[in-house]
Amino acid sequence: MNNFKKVGLTALAGSLAAVSAHAAEMGVSGASVLTYTSEDSTEVTGNPMGMKTNLSFTASGDVNGYTVSYMQTSADQFAGMSSARLSLDMGDMGTVAFDQGSGSGLATIDDKTPTAAEEIWDGLDAVTAVGGLVGAAGNSGVFNYVNTMSDVTLNAAFRNGSATSNADGASSNAGEGGWDFALTTNGSSMGVDGLAIGAGYGKKSIGTTGTTSGDEKHSTVFANYSVGMVTFGYQVSDINKPGDAGINESTDAWGIALNINESLSVSYGEREVEYNNPTATNVTESGEGIAIAYTMGSMKIAGNMNDVSNNDNATGAAAKDEMTEVAISFAF
Repeated sequence: MNNFKKVGLTALAGSLAAVSAHAAEMGVSGASVLTYTSEDSTEVTGNPMGMKTNLSFTASGDVNGYTVSYMQTSADQFAGMSSARLSLDMGDMGTVAFDQGSGSGLATIDDKTPTAAEEIWDGLDAVTAVGGLVGAAGNSGVFNYVNTMSDVTLNAAFRNGSATSNADGASSNAGEGGWDFALTTNGSSMGVDGLAIGAGYGKKSIGTTGTTSGDEKHSTVFANYSVGMVTFGYQVSDINKPGDAGINESTDAWGIALNINESLSVSYGEREVEYNNPTATNVTESGEGIAIAYTMGSMKIAGNMNDVSNNDNATGAAAKDEMTEVAISFAF
């Protein structure tokens, strides 16, 4: 009798799952990327060839009059979940989401300078993270709110506690919570076609480290202007850290991109990060990069050449780095 009950419940659960599946729209997309990467002469590149496959799963459906959607991206043959996002679209009231790596708040505008392929800091050495990039709340384990009012889009993020989110008790107790927001708009509302501008601000509590405690403050402003086939962009950012020993970071970056035709584009950019060392001489990290991309239907060929000096608040020959990458991707 107990076995019969278990079979009946299993069958009922299967039926409910089937009904839910029919109520939602599901889709799968992906791309295979073949890359050639060359590092500087001081680093061991190993095999310069590589390949990865990215798969993106999406699902959406109506739940009590609201649209609920889910996105998950997996990379490298399901070696791990790269990012996921569960969203609730409430119409004019905006969209609420729980973000696990897809991008929210201030991090969505951490670098808006135009580029034909990857950013000019992509692939360069960094101890923990690329210096100068803002994002107080981060992208993992955050609640996200997005709404557009009068051509201005608000993208806000809030994280309570560690950036290592809880998954059945897996959360880390290192670090505290944070919040930030980004405001973006285009120039059409101001009568300036081709202009895109944005700004953002946020705070992250670092808890107490030694005798230091307080909030780390992040802010940024950017402007991109497109005329004809040319786009020019400029961005400034600041990261202010608490305590007498805090190393503040100030970033100036610019880029120019040229869309030669519908298939071919090239770009060049420069970036400086000023590390304000409280007990030593300030260090300016200087980087530049050039990129090119050519698209033919579902196939794209892209290349980057990036280099940096005084990388990550260091000086000397060891603080120089460069990277060259060529990638061929096939979307499906």
